[in-house]
Amino acid sequence: MPRTKILSLTLLAMIAFAGNSLLCRLALTDTGIDAASFTSIRIISGAIILWLIVRLRGGEHRATGSWRSALALFAYAAGFSFAYVNLTAATGALLLFGAVQSTMIGYGLWRGERLHKRQTVGLACALAGLVGLLLPGLSAPPLLGSMLMLGAGIAWGIYSLRGKGAGDPICATAGNFIRAVPFSVGLSIAMLPFASVDQAGFWYAIASGALTSGIGYAIWYTALRGLSSTSAATVQLSVPVIAAIGGILFLGEAVTLRLLLASVAVLGGVALVILSRPQAT
Repeated sequence: MPRTKILSLTLLAMIAFAGNSLLCRLALTDTGIDAASFTSIRIISGAIILWLIVRLRGGEHRATGSWRSALALFAYAAGFSFAYVNLTAATGALLLFGAVQSTMIGYGLWRGERLHKRQTVGLACALAGLVGLLLPGLSAPPLLGSMLMLGAGIAWGIYSLRGKGAGDPICATAGNFIRAVPFSVGLSIAMLPFASVDQAGFWYAIASGALTSGIGYAIWYTALRGLSSTSAATVQLSVPVIAAIGGILFLGEAVTLRLLLASVAVLGGVALVILSRPQAT
């Protein structure tokens, strides 16, 4: 796959992920929807839109995926939603992407990947920028919420790693979402006494599932075929920065020098990692 196409698809996927974070924050903090209902609506709407895409493509295309990937997808989505009930956005983002990076880089190193000097510098810059953006506002996070978000990050790292050999990315993503529906329905049934859905929360969950999750993950699966595990892990550190910029543009948050400096460090570090090929033993 051409390098420019990989970069374009990766950028689109990161924007989708950041958009999903904004939608989730809005739904769980500004509407009456509960975390279980948000998770279920998100997964079901994603499954529907991806099934329609596969059907419209025609030919021999059909939903594929696997139950293991579907379970990882569900674990990420559920942990992400429930964690944000108790965690601040900054704490949640730091825990989530720290766990994602640790999972994927650890797997890459276990498989024999090695970092070039430029990649090491890029990774250090990205981490420094992310910590510089989020750490000053952190307080001691609740233990339960922290564990849920760390679990969500590990699950997302596993899902991303499994996506590298999943075949057709749209068919695989569709199959994973469809298989995740029973898990999400079971969660909603178990949490039925606490269920609460309002109109705004419902539509935020639909947008999160159909657009930023379903279509966004299909794009990510496509980009993964041209990324090493280390690159795929590091590039996702840009999501909190992009989400912060989205908050400025769409939620009226203030522009700060700290945000600008962190954006340069994170995005510049990500570019160094992606544009340098990893060594393999």
